[in-house]
Amino acid sequence: MKHIFLITAVFLILTIAGCANKKTMVNNSTVKVLDINKFTGTWYEIARFPHSFEKDLVGVTATYTLLDNGKIEVLNQGYKHSLKGKHKKAVGKAFIPDLQDPAKLRVSFFWIFYSDYLVMELDSTDYNWAVIGSSSPNYLWILSRTPKMDEQLLIDLKSKIRDRGYDLEKLVMVPQE
Repeated sequence: MKHIFLITAVFLILTIAGCANKKTMVNNSTVKVLDINKFTGTWYEIARFPHSFEKDLVGVTATYTLLDNGKIEVLNQGYKHSLKGKHKKAVGKAFIPDLQDPAKLRVSFFWIFYSDYLVMELDSTDYNWAVIGSSSPNYLWILSRTPKMDEQLLIDLKSKIRDRGYDLEKLVMVPQE
């Protein structure tokens, strides 16, 4: 009886681990070139994967400001439930740990706890749109310099995201003005 329980437990652990590994099998490689000066400024969140820290937020923007010390101030803001809802904002910081790989940033909104911020797709000419991910497949954003994105461009970006192995069923559109 102990052997059956042990074999069942091992099988369940391996099955769960296998499922977890399948969920993390996405291509989150970054663009090779990122000019942080061109990247700074305000971006509108067009779509995202849902997560607790942006729950019910609409009209979300992210503004990146390069500081004199080389770090980046991050200002995220949006409105609760509707574009006329309560204004919420969070101020964070970011930096590029390896200047040879500038599209892999680290960002923090809480003390010393940093997360990956990966620029995976980018309009390399004008920096008009970007796709941002993380080391986790549970975080993804589509950003634009304008509150509305061309429908064909959005379809093309979704195709690129799908080809990277992300689950587009989780993608939610973010209302903008």
